[in-house]
Amino acid sequence: MAEIRNFKSGKSGEPPREMTPRRLAAIVAGDIAGYSRLMQIDEEGTHGRVKRIERDLIEPSIVEHHGKLVKTTGDGFIAIFDSPVEAVRCSIVIQQNLVGRNASVPKHSWIEYRIGVNLGDVIIETDDVYGDGVNIASRLEGIAEAGQVYISGGIYEQIKHKLVCGYESLGDRKIKNITDPVRVYRVLPDPAALHRHRRRRETILISLLSLTLIIIAGGILWYMLLQPRGRIGDRASAPVSPPTAPAPAAKQAAPQPTPTAAPAQQQAAPQPQPPPAAKQGAPLPQSAPSVAPVTAPTTQLASSVREPEMSPLRGGSFAMGSNEEISERPVHQVTVRPFAISKFPISVREWNECAAAKACGFTATGKDDAPITNVSWSDAKQYVAWLAEATRKPYRLPTEAEWEYAARGGTQTKYWWGDQLQSGVANCKNCTDIAAVEQPIKVGSFKPNPFGLYDMGGGVDQWVEDCWHKNYQGAPTDGSAWDEGQCGSHVIRSGSWRSDARYVRPSNRDSYDTNVRYYTHGFRVALSP
Repeated sequence: MAEIRNFKSGKSGEPPREMTPRRLAAIVAGDIAGYSRLMQIDEEGTHGRVKRIERDLIEPSIVEHHGKLVKTTGDGFIAIFDSPVEAVRCSIVIQQNLVGRNASVPKHSWIEYRIGVNLGDVIIETDDVYGDGVNIASRLEGIAEAGQVYISGGIYEQIKHKLVCGYESLGDRKIKNITDPVRVYRVLPDPAALHRHRRRRETILISLLSLTLIIIAGGILWYMLLQPRGRIGDRASAPVSPPTAPAPAAKQAAPQPTPTAAPAQQQAAPQPQPPPAAKQGAPLPQSAPSVAPVTAPTTQLASSVREPEMSPLRGGSFAMGSNEEISERPVHQVTVRPFAISKFPISVREWNECAAAKACGFTATGKDDAPITNVSWSDAKQYVAWLAEATRKPYRLPTEAEWEYAARGGTQTKYWWGDQLQSGVANCKNCTDIAAVEQPIKVGSFKPNPFGLYDMGGGVDQWVEDCWHKNYQGAPTDGSAWDEGQCGSHVIRSGSWRSDARYVRPSNRDSYDTNVRYYTHGFRVALSP
């Protein structure tokens, strides 16, 4: 035993060496594109903006996604996460929020990060992290474009079926000081972006191919038109030697194979009746107003748009919140004014009308009568803005207080139907035997609450107007939205078909990043009187 102890200590009498802690982690490396140029333009201003971004966006986003900020490097940062999903999600949130921050700044002053994410075994110290895993994340960040997130193949394999994103494979890349090539993917936060990107490349390829074919066809046509002329000239010169007059006639007749074609051509020649046709068509500039009413689609839309079925509520006072979760406290009395709320969550069919009008960001797939999913809060706001303009009615998202008032249906029990979970009343993971893995079942499949509203619990998570606050301290008591203008996350309610029953409670509340889509998130609309 003494020999073994001496072997572990390295030398006789020395204390055993401590093993350097290692762990498998998702490493996120971020760096500002064009940082030196920005510092040359405005050194103090750039430094202050970067520090604010680190304080107000990067650090909170890392904490919210259960990561740890290891260090900042002046123009960059390194963070580690236990979950590859949260690492990529955090990276997307940072990039999308930076887009909003840059919107009000001239393009030459934009602060844009390049982000690389890798999965690797790393050595962790108090204020730093080491290993090939970190080096690869840094190299990925180095080859990323401004505003983009690049991930390694190891990360991709972990998240490809867990995040609603598009991924573009960039192939194997040789990374400096790393022996084996690394498979690299570009993250496309909007899944439709991958298809748009592919369509754009296909369009370019098709255009180039079409141009090539046109050039080839033009060459062949030119060759064919030149060749017959030479042969016809040879044939005509043998039988008809005397007059030179036929020469112009031959030129006129050249396009026609027989002499009889010449008179026919002369008769056809008056068909420059295009002038009358042109005169009849000349009013076209006047008929252009039929195309010009691109300004009037709202009028046409107002008469044809499919409006959600609305349920008017008289409003009243109720006790909002519960003591079950810290975020639901304190229970407080709220008075809600009369309003209307949609009887069902917005469906795929309703959403796609907005998409067809080019007012919503993507066309949804799935069954028409299923609730729309994979929408961000910003997407939901786009829909209500379009609906309000198209119908000339004040549609909007419900406030958090209005949503809970409507979900309770005049009750104060744990669920609107009572204090005990009942099977077949809501669409959640342990509420029903219906299996719907990829998409929730159609809206209105379960009985309504006492206010006649369907799916106010389960089905899809539902966005409301309010910014997220961790509890109700200081919340408004008049039913209005607790809004602060620009906020990074908003409140979601209801729980989804993938959630447990505890999320179905009317008082349950959660939050998600404002501009990030998630596959269980939908919404319903409200209408002011």
